[in-house]
Amino acid sequence: MVGRFADRVALVTGAASGIGAASARRFAAEGARVALCDVDEAGLAAVAKEIDPTGERVLTARVDVAQMGEVQAFTDAAVARFARLDVVLNNAGIGAFGRSDEIDPAVWHRTFAVDVHSVFYGTRAALPHLRRAGGGAIVNTASVSGLRGDYGLSAYNAAKGAVVNYTRAAALECARDGIRVNAVCPGPIETALAGPLLRHAKVAPAYERAIPMGRVGRAEEVAAAAAFLASDDASYITGSMLVVDGGLLAATGQPDFYALLTR
Repeated sequence: MVGRFADRVALVTGAASGIGAASARRFAAEGARVALCDVDEAGLAAVAKEIDPTGERVLTARVDVAQMGEVQAFTDAAVARFARLDVVLNNAGIGAFGRSDEIDPAVWHRTFAVDVHSVFYGTRAALPHLRRAGGGAIVNTASVSGLRGDYGLSAYNAAKGAVVNYTRAAALECARDGIRVNAVCPGPIETALAGPLLRHAKVAPAYERAIPMGRVGRAEEVAAAAAFLASDDASYITGSMLVVDGGLLAATGQPDFYALLTR
């Protein structure tokens, strides 16, 4: 697989940690020059140094992806630095907890700004450059929470559901331009954002029971899926949601009849 992104440029948002950082490492390991942004400048610097201490193959910048102008400026800067753009991973996101009658409307709007609007901004900024390159790939980080509902996560569910259907719509818009648009839909993944919840004394055993593989996922496992969708190995795949969840959504949600009736 080494070399799938040789001579290509990949832009990753939310690249300072978690899935974004793992994806940046994966793209770089497979030959890409990478443009990485986040609001966490220290985290970005650490990831960039790990990928390429010389800085020749890495561009970083502090970007608030909820601001269209900042996303546009960074995308243009990446092309100015590396002369092209081939892959965009719209990965930045935040969570939000609370029922509909409890959540602060400001939190609801901020969740949409970071999780949904940023995907539109990133796509809009990238399209002219991808067309100029003769095509390319956009991968959005959605979630299993965009495919099903969760208890207490209404804002996050709504936002990630929007990412899912926007991905489909953008895929239709871009297909004849040779630009593929897909999404990864992670389940519970051990990251700085989700880790405290996943390790909670009451939550961890529940996840172990609910996930057929018996464990939460690793950021590197999602990065591998994103790299596949961005690569030529997925050349006939667009408008798809690749679920990376250890089998979580394979179940209907009904009780485990076998365990209940045979043990």
